[in-house]
Amino acid sequence: MASKMKVDPSVANHGPSERVERIKARFLATTPEICAERAKLITESYQETESLPMSIRRAKALEKILTNMTIFIDDDELIVGNQCSMPRSAPVYPEFSCKWLEGELDRLAKRSADVFLISEEVKKTLSKDVFPYWEGKTNNEYAASLMKPEALEAQNAVVYTVGNYFYNGVGHISANYGKVMREGLDSIIAEAEKAKEKFDFADANQMKSLHFLESTIIANKAVIAFANRFADEAERKAADEKDATRKAELLEIARICRKVPAKPAETFQEAVQSFWFIHLVIQIESNGHSISPMRFDQYCHPFYEASKSALPAEKAQELLDLLWLKFNSLNKVRDEVSTQAFAGYPMFMNIIVGGQDREGKDATNELSLMLLQAAANTKLYAPSLSIRIHEGTPDVLYMKAAEVSRMGLGVPAYFSDRTIIPALLSRGLTLEDARDYGIIGCVEPQVGGKTEGWHDAAFFNMSKVIELTLNNGFDPRTGTQVGLKTGDVSEMKSFDDVMDAYAKQTAYFVGLMCHADNMVDLAHGERVPLPFLSSLVEDCIGRGKSLQEGGAIYNFSGPQGVGVANAGDSLAAIKKLCFDEKALSLPELKVILDKDFEGVENIRQMLINRAPKYGNDDDYADDIAVESANIYCREVNKYRNPRGGVFQPGLYPASANVPFGSVVGATPDGRKKGTPLADGVSPIGGFDISGPTATVNSVAKLDHEVTSNGTLLNQKFHPSAVKGESGLRNLIGVTETYFKNGGFHVQYNVVDRDTLLKAQQAPDDYRSLVVRVAGYSAFFTALDKSLQDDIISRTEQVF
Repeated sequence: MASKMKVDPSVANHGPSERVERIKARFLATTPEICAERAKLITESYQETESLPMSIRRAKALEKILTNMTIFIDDDELIVGNQCSMPRSAPVYPEFSCKWLEGELDRLAKRSADVFLISEEVKKTLSKDVFPYWEGKTNNEYAASLMKPEALEAQNAVVYTVGNYFYNGVGHISANYGKVMREGLDSIIAEAEKAKEKFDFADANQMKSLHFLESTIIANKAVIAFANRFADEAERKAADEKDATRKAELLEIARICRKVPAKPAETFQEAVQSFWFIHLVIQIESNGHSISPMRFDQYCHPFYEASKSALPAEKAQELLDLLWLKFNSLNKVRDEVSTQAFAGYPMFMNIIVGGQDREGKDATNELSLMLLQAAANTKLYAPSLSIRIHEGTPDVLYMKAAEVSRMGLGVPAYFSDRTIIPALLSRGLTLEDARDYGIIGCVEPQVGGKTEGWHDAAFFNMSKVIELTLNNGFDPRTGTQVGLKTGDVSEMKSFDDVMDAYAKQTAYFVGLMCHADNMVDLAHGERVPLPFLSSLVEDCIGRGKSLQEGGAIYNFSGPQGVGVANAGDSLAAIKKLCFDEKALSLPELKVILDKDFEGVENIRQMLINRAPKYGNDDDYADDIAVESANIYCREVNKYRNPRGGVFQPGLYPASANVPFGSVVGATPDGRKKGTPLADGVSPIGGFDISGPTATVNSVAKLDHEVTSNGTLLNQKFHPSAVKGESGLRNLIGVTETYFKNGGFHVQYNVVDRDTLLKAQQAPDDYRSLVVRVAGYSAFFTALDKSLQDDIISRTEQVF
């Protein structure tokens, strides 16, 4: 499959401009803070609109925020638009949840990870003007009221957690950015006005649709007015500007903000600015993360081509670099527990390059290369940059991606069209839509502008289920019977008995998890519809329904299993040592686990060294790991969501493998109580001793098409392993081996252990050190030490 256009690699050889370096330096010198503006404004709006339908209330709340929030244009900026009253700050979204924040106000600046400064004035505003109104009114409280008691109890035991959307907005979506660039928001407003003609104002059953359509009109007009506020500000600053060059830049910013996003963009800078306004407001409307631009190189390319003759390549690169810096300006504050699972200030905004177009031709263009260069130039943690690989990926793109991987930023992540397109077809996407997929958040595929994927719907603790299986459904940590009574270990006379009990416990807890997810889903539809975002996803306007009510073309819910390797290796150890070799009985093993291997390190070493381990291309261990994953996936596949869609499983943790491990006792794989689980579908660190090819061969045995919500494979290479062209070719070779055998995704940390240890000891000297955590990158020194240790412990591969 040849590239459909000639790509000049020299366009992506331009380094960062002085302007980019100045803005980046200011960013690195800024400590995140909490901003109360949005919280205060939305509270006032809700108080003013209590008699109105919820969709209208939501639109008017967005209108009030965009009309009254502080805006600013910083020195050097060419792309404008801020989320908060201060750079790099985080707004508060009390409508989703706020009890946790009320209890943590005085600890935000003292956290071990994701520190936020907060002034006494902000604390006072939140405590006096915000929190009291939301008592009993938050989406979190409503969702909890809908859940079965046993579902809440299982979540408290951390068998699973639905906390992502339980406490926050949903996010995990890509809007139709290209449509706004091509047609402008005025066209969206006209579309909604036209759709209103289909509904009867006299029919009470259709009034909800009419209210929704009216809410999209209010929201889109508010965004246009928001852009005009920046035009006014640019003109104001230009009037006072003495430098002729900067004055001209400000006047151009004003001209552009008067035009987009209301009208179609024509130039590259107009298109980038239009994109940024849309992306920014989606983040202001809701605090759901993983709002992903996805195929930016495809929908923005026509505007790049239109400007090419008048826009030098280095100036186009600068605009992309500036956009990268704007991505990093977005922030979100999470509760302390969630911060353990999502450490490093991540927003999970995924941009993907390459792949195929809707006709199956290679889609590589010059922007594909320039986006990779933007990551190299800025060297920051956002956005999450990915690349689609297929049989016709041109060498120039593959090598550029490998060069960026070698820089040690943890990007790009590599995704296989060979596996993902068939996986999406199996979920009902058309072939054209499947070919047009991008990645949301960490590793979740969807077609942009048509999907409400509810990816990251829950995390399922597979190792906790192993522990509960061996304890007859009883949780030693909480002292409660949270699971089924599937039999004491003394009654398990064969390995089949163990697997049968594990399958029954998994089925029970997956059922509770999907119930909990669906209750949260219903709550979002009733309490927090998102009119602006909904207007940018097909076919919400046509159906007269918000995203949260099933307005999208494709609707899914995607919970992911965590700890595949631990579950697989634990079961393999039981089979090998308790039943095959009879080195110890299952009851004896349980007593040892209950005591966390105290006084029997020799037994722990036997479990580690004599039992086969997943990740070494050993069918004994790999087949058991595959079956443990399949048990989970088969159960997830049985359920449907309230939006008319289906559940689809994934196998990845973000960084939840660390907090999930903290609530699991010792396990038969030799893991000690409270220590992290393996991340993603990666082997346990240090257990994959047969080299990178054996590792990817093991992981490829999982059914990556069934896990259509995504799988995540982390690999860590010593920098010496990827030196020179031969090192890059080796990296590509491992990737190709994995993808040809059915792999879904792989990402690489290229960093040596000594550097990470030095960064732990002298964090101020390594403030800009970026590492790959799970499906995202982060500043290493911003992470909690437990997560830092987990990254350090990963196997360091060499060729």
